[in-house]
Amino acid sequence: MHRHHGRGRRPARRVRRTDVPAGDPSFVAPGADVVLVGYFSAGQRDFAALMDAAAAELAARGARIAARAVQRRGVSHGGARKTTLPFSSRTLLSGGKVREVAEARERTGADAVVFLNALTEHQRRSLTGLFGCPVVSLAETLPSV
Repeated sequence: MHRHHGRGRRPARRVRRTDVPAGDPSFVAPGADVVLVGYFSAGQRDFAALMDAAAAELAARGARIAARAVQRRGVSHGGARKTTLPFSSRTLLSGGKVREVAEARERTGADAVVFLNALTEHQRRSLTGLFGCPVVSLAETLPSV
């Protein structure tokens, strides 16, 4: 049987990228509302201090922290073996935490979601689509955090 190799099919639509470059905090305009997200292993006991430091840095840049979310890895039984791995290579977070952040962003009307952790370009694109707003990583721009 003869197969058409894609002829006659419309090419896939390209989606315009509306997110900001990785690690670029310039989207944080004075008065912008953001959701702050951190991903931490169970061994990292000072995660609350790290979140507070990042919130203070963002506030100094003029942002308002509308909500916070923390994803802990390796806290439950069986999770200790996987503490260095993300819950999802696509989103870094678990599915439930992604829903929680999306709901917080929707409820607060936040302008962006800010991760303390480094994100890959693929993760940023996926999360931007899931949250419906720009997603940025502050890992490169906040060396003290």
